[in-house]
Amino acid sequence: MAVPKRKTSKARRDKRRANWKLAVPGMVKCPQCQEFKMPHRVCAACGYYNGKEVIATED
Repeated sequence: MAVPKRKTSKARRDKRRANWKLAVPGMVKCPQCQEFKMPHRVCAACGYYNGKEVIATED
């Protein structure tokens, strides 16, 4: 089995691990109430999806 000849330095190790970032999810404005929501999902603020009320919300 392959074994490293030298210890990997902290700088080299951390440089490799620096690319593990979280991406911000793409948000779109709801055409009904203008709140930001995830695309292709029911709006949590107004309950509309694709121009139709899917979930009844208290106003």
